[in-house]
Amino acid sequence: MRKGFLLCCVFSLAASPMLHSGTQTGLREGWQLQSACKLQAAGDTIATDGFSTDGWLKTTVPSTVLAAQAAAGVFPDPYYGMNLRQIPGTTYRIGGIFANIPMAADSPYRCGWWYRTEFPSPTAAHAGERAWLHFGGINYRGEVWLNGHQIADTTKVAGAYRTYDFDVTELLKPGKNVLAVETFAPTEKDLGINWVDWNPCPPDKDMGLWGAVDLVTTGRVTLRSPLAVTHFTDSTLATAELTVYAELHNASDRAVKGTVEGTAAGVKFEQPVELAAQEDRTVAFAPEQFAQLRIRNPKTWWPRQMGEPHLERLTMSFREQGETTDEQSVDFGIREITSELTPNGSRLFRVNGKPILIRGAGWSQDMLLRTDEHRLRDQFRLVEDMNLNTIRLEGKLETEDFFHLADRDGILVMLGWCCCDHWEHWKDWTGEDLTIAAASLKSQMLRLRHHASLLVWLNGSDNAPPANVERAYLDVEAETHWPNPVLSAASSAVTAGGGLNGVKMTGPYDYVAPSYWYLDKENGGAYGFNTETSPGPAIPSLASRQRFLPDAKAWPPTATWSYHFGGGEFTNLKVFDAAMQAVYATPQSAADYERIAQTMEYDSERAMYEAYSRNKYASTGVIQWMLNNAWPSMIWHLYDYYLDAGAGYFGTKKACEPVHIQYSYDDRTIVVVNSTYERVGGLHASVHVHNAAWKELYSEEAAVDAGVDSAQIVATIPEKLYTDAERTFFIDLTLKDSAGKMVSRNFYWVPGTLTTFDWQKTDYTHTPAARHEDLTALANLPAAKVIATARLEKTARGRELRVELENPSGALAFQVSAAVRTRNGGLIAPVIWSDNWIELVPGEKRVLTALLPESGTDAPVVEIGSWNAGEQKIAIVGQ
Repeated sequence: MRKGFLLCCVFSLAASPMLHSGTQTGLREGWQLQSACKLQAAGDTIATDGFSTDGWLKTTVPSTVLAAQAAAGVFPDPYYGMNLRQIPGTTYRIGGIFANIPMAADSPYRCGWWYRTEFPSPTAAHAGERAWLHFGGINYRGEVWLNGHQIADTTKVAGAYRTYDFDVTELLKPGKNVLAVETFAPTEKDLGINWVDWNPCPPDKDMGLWGAVDLVTTGRVTLRSPLAVTHFTDSTLATAELTVYAELHNASDRAVKGTVEGTAAGVKFEQPVELAAQEDRTVAFAPEQFAQLRIRNPKTWWPRQMGEPHLERLTMSFREQGETTDEQSVDFGIREITSELTPNGSRLFRVNGKPILIRGAGWSQDMLLRTDEHRLRDQFRLVEDMNLNTIRLEGKLETEDFFHLADRDGILVMLGWCCCDHWEHWKDWTGEDLTIAAASLKSQMLRLRHHASLLVWLNGSDNAPPANVERAYLDVEAETHWPNPVLSAASSAVTAGGGLNGVKMTGPYDYVAPSYWYLDKENGGAYGFNTETSPGPAIPSLASRQRFLPDAKAWPPTATWSYHFGGGEFTNLKVFDAAMQAVYATPQSAADYERIAQTMEYDSERAMYEAYSRNKYASTGVIQWMLNNAWPSMIWHLYDYYLDAGAGYFGTKKACEPVHIQYSYDDRTIVVVNSTYERVGGLHASVHVHNAAWKELYSEEAAVDAGVDSAQIVATIPEKLYTDAERTFFIDLTLKDSAGKMVSRNFYWVPGTLTTFDWQKTDYTHTPAARHEDLTALANLPAAKVIATARLEKTARGRELRVELENPSGALAFQVSAAVRTRNGGLIAPVIWSDNWIELVPGEKRVLTALLPESGTDAPVVEIGSWNAGEQKIAIVGQ
């Protein structure tokens, strides 16, 4: 490689899943940061020893500019209250999409910002050894300087999702080296890391070194991005054919002869290779030429719902004259993911030949792109606890640690580009934009392609790219041997390159009554594959609100509350609030509002997932928008920014449990859904229907044999019960195994007359109600009583809490919740509860368990809430 020549998109380094034969030194510590507008010097001076950095901000990398400022206390917590609005440059209107708006002329982030660090030279180089600077992500443009020499300028460093590797062999000095990078924020005409209506955008537009920076040493030939692609010869999975790839680069000015050697799942292979000076080449090993790559009786990788996510190891190296010049090792899964169109035109995915109903949610990174490995692991625990099998990334392409956890834990990942900004403003693209987009895609394909968890790549989000852009994307995907399905968009589209997508993005994103998911046949209802949809708002608990609102108990809610709603069409919760008042009650306090909101969220999230589950495989997938939030928010999450799980989380967990009994709003059927891939026989289903006074109106028993991956009707509640529009019904469902052990318990509150929808007024946000259902009787339930005790024990699972609940009264205890808090009501999270927001029938006893954080607060308490059994705070025994 010529000195100063930019080689982008060739390899991606990550500490946890990859190894290499040279050295990798993470340049994380010792960085300093300063605005270029405060400097007179240029890069040839800043990147030299002795340059004064007095007044520069100390930081680590990765870090955006604002993240560094927030960490240093330059500004108060940007996530608290309306602090973000006080940061210079936050001048766009509240709810506006800053990605599409120019920065203000006086914004401090219109300037370049310099990152500078000093590092020692690696150990004495061997003959032919090369040194590289690897940049995992620069948003958006940059100039890179080392020891006073410019390595690359803004024409070479452009694109937030590109990775860069610079050969700096000739520029390194013995002893101290100085690296300086000037970064420039994306404009409204750039392919940046952008936020749409999910949350505000930080005023720096996440500019800076958002990816890791590493110093890497190799020999003359580098080997990067090893990949093993699986194809099973038949449905028995008895033989897996592996095709193995790697990317080679000869960094020297002479031809090099050597051998590529590898081991995949314990099988060895090798072939000789000769590379011309500066040549790049993809090396391939196919089973037709390397018969040992036909693996007999392999241990396969499965999503956790389907089996064990078993990982194998792929190691590849290049050897020249007996010396290893570079080596890479990655985890991979022996698995094959395919997709097809069902008879109704829906996209169905298969893993190792078996169909899977995709039940997932949309992921967001932190708004300032901050990373925390402990928080990341906690979030994967929450995803697994809800029994979800998929995470969707719309842009926001996560760290290597994220994908490694997805591989290990058997969570599928949908990923692709973002909507609603320059990524989809193709009519405004320049030739440079297309070049950057293709290079960005190549970087990410090569970085990610080996991961077992990857389900599908989406070349567009809300819209499919035009023909020239799609062709460029498809060429990159073919060139990089992307091993999984590709769709042109997350919406319904037909393109020349991709054909019919077979997915939909038809909403809703705001509140709809639970019956919507069963009754709608044209939009977001439970048919086909809905790539993003949601019943909307998700109100955090008081304990969470106190973390980000100065007026967490305010009633009515203030402008500070609404600042933490969404953007665009979602800057208010008027649809949700109107439904609450019409269906349930008018809240008189923030506590009332939270209580009713939690019940609405439980009911609507549960219904959404249950409807799609019942209708499989006329329905083939549903992605809740969203799983989590980029900052503290009142909408679109299953757990909040602080990892506190609300009622919507438990409605989802209930709906997606492996073997499940559920009620259908459209035809009153009781359905048992088996989401496992084994027959479950000898089950017994019970159905009990009561009125508000707890008089039994109907009961039925049924023996159940749940087939593999099935949904079957086991009972139907007679229509004649639903005669009085003012009546509220309670439907108590149980499913037990042959030993009498509870397999599934589900409880519904159902109106005598369902919501009537005004289908003609449907828009992308929701379908409004022409006539709301009536559940106002819930506000006047007879008083019940709950007796609660709590004990904390140290078990093999960790700090495990056991909460015993009893309802000694003659009335139903409705929506009983339990929360672990500090003695003054402060938040403790995440807590993994076995169940929550439950009902206790008269005389019933239940036990809830919870795993507490290992480094939790001493002497926590349990707060018990309900609709009609009061609230109480109980001490925990055994602390």
